[in-house]
Amino acid sequence: MYPPPYHQSDDFQKMIAVIKQYPLGMLLTVRNGKPLVTHIPIIYNETTGKLVAHIDKQNPQVETLTDGAEVTVVFKGPDTYISPSVYTTKQLPTWNYIIVHITGTIHLINEAEAAKETMISMTHFLEKPDHKFVLEKDDIRMDRMIHYIQAFDITITNWEGKFKLSQDKNPQDFENAKQALIKKSGSLVTGFIDRIYK
Repeated sequence: MYPPPYHQSDDFQKMIAVIKQYPLGMLLTVRNGKPLVTHIPIIYNETTGKLVAHIDKQNPQVETLTDGAEVTVVFKGPDTYISPSVYTTKQLPTWNYIIVHITGTIHLINEAEAAKETMISMTHFLEKPDHKFVLEKDDIRMDRMIHYIQAFDITITNWEGKFKLSQDKNPQDFENAKQALIKKSGSLVTGFIDRIYK
């Protein structure tokens, strides 16, 4: 099994935390044997347990998004090079990272009002915690934009948490690698990283 079991997590709450903290997902599909990738914000709906997003209808990947089609979404959390200099024991250089892979099936949202709701929900989530902007349902700009996007949700069929965090090292080296990740990622994600490491 790859990565090794100690670099994997089946903790749904940790994986959801990654999705919430890093909602710019990589949507992967295949057309004629060729992989297609689009980077779009994708949010997790707490009520339905589904992922929700929309994509520009001009994007060629839209052709692969049919009801029931299988897709993969990758959410990339913080990552960093780990120098052997941070360890108390002799090690080789490595790279630590936090990534979540989601596999699921597409459901297209074609009804205009329902598609608007996905835009409103996404804006509400992304404006947290200050909500300096509120997207109102009667905003006439949405009436124009709705014709240029394809809204959809994803029913999740498989979760994969890939958290390579030097778990195979001794406790002090594990902590040192954690601090290196925090230093690289910045103070804004310190609390998030602390939750993932627990």
